[in-house]
Amino acid sequence: MIDRDGYPHGVPCWVDTTQPDPEAAARFYGALFGWEFEPRTSPGAGPPYLVARLDGRDVAALTGGAAASSADWRTYVWVDDADATAAKIAEAGGTVDVAPTDVGDHGRTAAFTDPTGAGFRVWQAGTHRGAAIVNAAGSWNWSDLNTDELESARDFYAAVFGWRATAVDFGFGESWMWRVPGYAEFLERRDPGLRRRHADAGAPEGFSDAIGWLLPAGGGPSRWAVTFSAGDTDATAEHAARLGGEVVTAPYDAGPTRAAVLKDPQGAVFAISTYTPAS
Repeated sequence: MIDRDGYPHGVPCWVDTTQPDPEAAARFYGALFGWEFEPRTSPGAGPPYLVARLDGRDVAALTGGAAASSADWRTYVWVDDADATAAKIAEAGGTVDVAPTDVGDHGRTAAFTDPTGAGFRVWQAGTHRGAAIVNAAGSWNWSDLNTDELESARDFYAAVFGWRATAVDFGFGESWMWRVPGYAEFLERRDPGLRRRHADAGAPEGFSDAIGWLLPAGGGPSRWAVTFSAGDTDATAEHAARLGGEVVTAPYDAGPTRAAVLKDPQGAVFAISTYTPAS
């Protein structure tokens, strides 16, 4: 677990989900992950925005309401300047779906679709500094781009954010780490010894710079998917089903992790993962 107070430019920093019934979603995720919720918008000022908190720190959010036609999870990338990033995205072949706009004093955001068809958002921080806890049970772990247009994705995100895609193989098919060169140095300042621990655990070269994954979509649509850390993948999957969710992909071993894909009662798909290093 690493506590956060901000992120470098180009690093995913926040996730939220749109839900037709945010209050019902809050009951599901609160029971599943132990989240408590704090409203961050004034009544009548727009759709509810319920910030999920774990141990008193922000981890994710729920929004939507009657205008939300479907449920989905969204990923935000931290940027120094949302307007300059929007211009760069358009130049690189992306689509600006929602132009940069202020969210009170919380920050400035915009929504985009990349050339493969996957939607994502950016966040220029004000008072809201992104997820304050990551990689702890019940908090956000990774966001992955699932697409079959791999070359287009690599070119686009390299041009916009400077990401590098490094191939890795954990024995269940090729995938790529999205890396931000220098990110490991940022993490080391908050968590000394991080790179050494990664190397000792057998992590692939460059893993400490990783900020997400690029995975084939297997013929499905391109999309950004989210993964949350779980203390016990099998138990969490069973709990989700008891709460009215669905186990889309039963728990399976993926390299040093045990993962599963779930769907919440309103249809938003997400994954869970437990780190299980070899002893």
